[in-house]
Amino acid sequence: MNRRPAPRKKTTVSRSSKAKSKNKKSFPVGKMILYSAAIALAITLVATVYQYRNGFLYYLGFKTDKIAGRLSPEERKIADVRIFEILSRHDTRLVGFDVSEYQDKIDWEAIDKIEGEFPLSFVFIRSTAGKDYVDSRFDENWKAAKKHHFVRGAYHYYRPNENSLEQAELFIKTVKLQKGDFPPVLDIEQLPENQSMDSLKTGLKRWLKRVEKHYGVKPIIYSGESYYNDFLKEEFKGYKFWIANYNFFVENIKDEWLLWQFTEKAEVNGIKSLVDVNVFNGNGEDLRTLTIKK
Repeated sequence: MNRRPAPRKKTTVSRSSKAKSKNKKSFPVGKMILYSAAIALAITLVATVYQYRNGFLYYLGFKTDKIAGRLSPEERKIADVRIFEILSRHDTRLVGFDVSEYQDKIDWEAIDKIEGEFPLSFVFIRSTAGKDYVDSRFDENWKAAKKHHFVRGAYHYYRPNENSLEQAELFIKTVKLQKGDFPPVLDIEQLPENQSMDSLKTGLKRWLKRVEKHYGVKPIIYSGESYYNDFLKEEFKGYKFWIANYNFFVENIKDEWLLWQFTEKAEVNGIKSLVDVNVFNGNGEDLRTLTIKK
């Protein structure tokens, strides 16, 4: 008899078995990316904590009696950590603050150190703004700073849309600099509304030259870092700059800056509201070299 060959038995593999086999061969790309991101984040956090370890340890270990401020507790903690860390990094340089009528009446007797550890050596005081405004507490603060042995400086808040020479004359009329004071300071932060940047620069130069002629010393220019880089750095070479930059990740004063205003959130005994704090790019001898000689 002719017999038909028996059919071969097919081997079947379930979908689940195929999936398991596939999983064994390759790690999903999505999970790999998530794991990599998690590792990178962990490394960044560890690095940040290590980088600011002095500030964090200082706050956690010693800062239990902070005076009340206008910041929330969380914001206050972050501000304190940054302030302590920056001042720790610049412990060979001098530290100061700046005030205006916005700080209200100041108890100058109570001002000593910031964060309980870093002595305050100098203060900048707003004197005038625009062509016709005198800070209501300038005279009071100016005399008190001298009495309490702070190296003092006066600054003028420049208004771009007002006559530059009239602004200069108001500053000259208001501020009587003495031996040991900082050179005059021009504060420029605003962009002009009805004039070009070239016109603004011309006005700034007129103010600076008029004030320099009167006091016999080159003024200092204050501004934010972006404003400085975009409009002032190249055009005003030869002037010393006081730069404001509050970026949390900026850690050191730049060589080209005379002063660095690194925070507007400090608390100082004797002052009710928050205060700007500044690092001077030098020591006591450097400061004496800079100040008015006669």
